[in-house]
Amino acid sequence: MLGFLLRLLPFWVREPLLIVVGSVFGVRIMYLAVRDSDRVAAGIGAVFLVFTAIRIYVVVRALRARRNPSPATSANGAAVDAAAQPQPQPQGATGPRSGPGTPKKDHNAWGQAVAAVALFGAIGAALWLAPDFTPSDVNTSQPASCSDGTHEKLPKAYTHTPRPMTGEELCKALNRPDLAELLGTPGETATTASGSNNTAALTDGKVAEPEAQVAFDTYTVNVSATYNDMTTDQYVKLMKFGNEQNIKTLTVLGRPAVLFSDHTMKLEINLGSGGSGGPVQQGPLARTLSVALDRHDRGGYCDITVWSESGALPDDSALLHIAEKVLPGIPERSAR
Repeated sequence: MLGFLLRLLPFWVREPLLIVVGSVFGVRIMYLAVRDSDRVAAGIGAVFLVFTAIRIYVVVRALRARRNPSPATSANGAAVDAAAQPQPQPQGATGPRSGPGTPKKDHNAWGQAVAAVALFGAIGAALWLAPDFTPSDVNTSQPASCSDGTHEKLPKAYTHTPRPMTGEELCKALNRPDLAELLGTPGETATTASGSNNTAALTDGKVAEPEAQVAFDTYTVNVSATYNDMTTDQYVKLMKFGNEQNIKTLTVLGRPAVLFSDHTMKLEINLGSGGSGGPVQQGPLARTLSVALDRHDRGGYCDITVWSESGALPDDSALLHIAEKVLPGIPERSAR
């Protein structure tokens, strides 16, 4: 189909078009072949360039023939271009007879050639420069979004708590565009982001504990806000009875805080016959920064936890930077 359409074009449009397209693609493919050391691409580029050279040769011969319209002669001097001889006029024909001095109408072949070269030269330049102005990967995934479009009913504990955060609000506060940079992995994008309206364990659903989690290829960040009456000082004393490691007290944005390490839990679920799950196992080590919900430490805290499947952890400064960005979006707990 394409070949048929090309044959319909005038000679002085078709040939410059083939020359421009062949030269642009040939040079571009040869450049990529040299850069990537690809022999197959080099062969394809050579085919384009040879094809272009042939078309240039044809155009050059046509231009020479237009400049010298005299008929070609054979070796014995006889004329071989019968079309150049004057043709007899039919009897009764009227109108002026074309003689050798009457020029034939020219369809402006040079104008057609120049227009074709200019048009398809622009197209070739666009094809050449397109990789430099378009993204290298058009399938780059977008960062995960927090909202899934559904709004579940909040537990009663949220109605009894002054100004509590919901899981979706907490997720939006955590899922920042610069979160990967704060973790020390600026080239990554969030793969999953979620929020849930939980209640604290062992409280019979009376303590609101919204939670949000954002996962990257390297690290996973979890943020939870617990609206109970436990102060940070009581929290630190409680941790000393547990298995938390590397406990370090400090102040973050004027609020009492504590850094500690603990292992995550790993639960395996068997979806085979019976659907039974394996025992809870110890997961990779996690680092947590717990900060009071208000400057006066009236009770309640916000936990920011980071871990990775490989067990590697970022510096504590990453947790501090995340807290400085996320905590201003969480309302301080008011006096009761």
